[in-house]
Amino acid sequence: MASGFRGDVQGLRAVAVLVVIAAHAGVPLLPGGFVGVDVFFVISGFLISGLLYAELREGGTVSLVDFWSRRARRILPAATLVLVVTVVMSLFWTTLIDARDLLDEAVWSALFLANVHAAQQGVYYFAAETGPSPLQHYWSLAVEEQFYLVWPLLLLALVAATRVVTRRGKQQRLPRRTVLVALVVVAGASFAWSVHTTATSPAAAYFSTPARVWELAVGAITALVAPLVAPRLPRAVGWVLSVGGLVAVAAAVVVIDEATPFPGYAAALPVLGTAAVLLAGSGTGLLAAPVRWLLENPVMRRVGDWSYSLYLWHWPALVLTERNAGRPLTAVETAVVVLVVVNLAALTYRFVEQPFRTGAPARRLRSRRRLSLALYPASLAVVALACAGSWWWTGVQGGERGDNPAIAAAADVAVLDDHERTVALVRASVEAARNQVDVPSDLTPNLLDLRSSIADVGACDYEDDDVRALCPRGDVDGDRTLVLLGDSHARAWIPALDRIATDNGWRAYYLVKPQCPAAHVVVAPVREDVVFTACEEFRAWSTATVAGLRPDLAIVASSPPVNGVWVDGEHRESLDDVADVLEEGYDALFDDLQDSADRTVLIRDVPKAGHDPGDCLTSSRPSLLDCMFTPVERSTLLGDVAVKSALLHSADVVDPTPWLCWQDLCPVVIGGTLSYRDTDHLTTEYAAALAGALGRAIGLDEGS
Repeated sequence: MASGFRGDVQGLRAVAVLVVIAAHAGVPLLPGGFVGVDVFFVISGFLISGLLYAELREGGTVSLVDFWSRRARRILPAATLVLVVTVVMSLFWTTLIDARDLLDEAVWSALFLANVHAAQQGVYYFAAETGPSPLQHYWSLAVEEQFYLVWPLLLLALVAATRVVTRRGKQQRLPRRTVLVALVVVAGASFAWSVHTTATSPAAAYFSTPARVWELAVGAITALVAPLVAPRLPRAVGWVLSVGGLVAVAAAVVVIDEATPFPGYAAALPVLGTAAVLLAGSGTGLLAAPVRWLLENPVMRRVGDWSYSLYLWHWPALVLTERNAGRPLTAVETAVVVLVVVNLAALTYRFVEQPFRTGAPARRLRSRRRLSLALYPASLAVVALACAGSWWWTGVQGGERGDNPAIAAAADVAVLDDHERTVALVRASVEAARNQVDVPSDLTPNLLDLRSSIADVGACDYEDDDVRALCPRGDVDGDRTLVLLGDSHARAWIPALDRIATDNGWRAYYLVKPQCPAAHVVVAPVREDVVFTACEEFRAWSTATVAGLRPDLAIVASSPPVNGVWVDGEHRESLDDVADVLEEGYDALFDDLQDSADRTVLIRDVPKAGHDPGDCLTSSRPSLLDCMFTPVERSTLLGDVAVKSALLHSADVVDPTPWLCWQDLCPVVIGGTLSYRDTDHLTTEYAAALAGALGRAIGLDEGS
């Protein structure tokens, strides 16, 4: 069996990081390069488990302090450096809002819980419109750190339990059969969960440790069986394993893309391919000559040495550079960024990684083993200091600029009703932008808190696919009931409806799920070419729930499908195709509501901006005129489809456009309130301010 330094493993690391960088850099024909992360997971499971097994065979136990100390020295110095540099660079290369938002990501990353945060937020590497965080790649480090924390404890528990059962004491140093059975059970359960969650909640599955741990377990199984299996393999079998394994990884890089349901079944291709190469490399002379040459040549081994730093640097470098440019990078610009990353990785490896692994700092830390564990709190302290400084800086830069008053309507608003007052203020805000009036100093919400202006749904957060409860709101003792149906655009109206329901004695239920439109259409999640099965399940449940509640009023508010529709197994995104399917879907919805609710109201979808108002207002020279927008035509046309269907089914229609735009111009600051938190969602503050106008429009104004 091959022992000691494994050149083929270094080469596999190089393959993994190179395909990841290629995919993120947009290299043609390599869309699935992100599977390099899965290759890393298998390698980590293999190497770490091999070290643990060896320690058990030699001494019958594992020193947790030594193990975690080595992991701290290996991971923390470079990870902390890149975290801090990314936070600082974001102050100069992104908007103030993005820089402030990044601080939250930095804290989760420093705690090695970035994957938990990403899954909770429902974000994805290929997220539309807002784009990914420059620190989002720390999710994979979080998965590995969680593995490093739990796996040695589980292994020791398995060893202890086996010794108790067999009564062999330390003679039973490494109970292979017990460990193998446990790993197979864990891997099987994790793989099944991965397949399930990939279908029902793709973004959460992508980042989920339970959905990924099978990949690390495959590496651990390979390390466990390799000493027994590899020496017995014929050379021809070793060649087949090594060539076939590498071909499987290459095929995954070419065939898999961002639309592939992942991880799920698809991840088995790179995972098992990597395990095959590792198994073949564990035997003497089993690697096929071309594979050995590819993986063990000096260039690949050097790239393998730098792979950790390359992975850390490449993602924030690409994301921040593109955000600073305000457009996609050209091929030449991307190549320059990658070249800079290679140099940064080489320097980080030499001056940060190596000193803490083999240099003077490492020797001092090894002599005082527990001191290495202090690297964790030290890393947190450094990141906390950087975040505190960035928080202060963004606060200073985004604070009050002069003493600019809020925009006021020219008319005597005291004699106007809620609708008229709102329309007058919108008109005044458009005219103020045209006249290049300064941005009001005191904005509501605070500009730097704009992204967090999301309506509270309490315990009934149906974005979580497991939630199927009912949470009454408004006047919970009211004898009349309203139900709100729709996606995140419906959720944005909750602050207004809460006030309306409370003031008028109505009990309210908010059956809303992000990315799941109210119309009965089959959709795909953002940037994925799969059926959003969780939406199908939620819509069936909400339809049955409304039928059981028999509400006095059903309110529908929904955006058009964000990623096209499915028709007869085909994913369609063209305007005409979506419009036809959407019309049928709304017809089916309103047919159901005619049977379930006494009255139905459609709140027409709000106008959509072509740019992010928050980014515009935190640019170096913010202007109300430059940030004002005209509605996106596609969104408007698909909104007409919903209105047509509602009217044909005798439902009432409320059009909020006059409360947001005037003469086809939509100001992002209305009076002193920010109207949108992004391109198409109302802020909670502005939605609440529309309670009077909305209540009057749907006939639930106070006293009705």
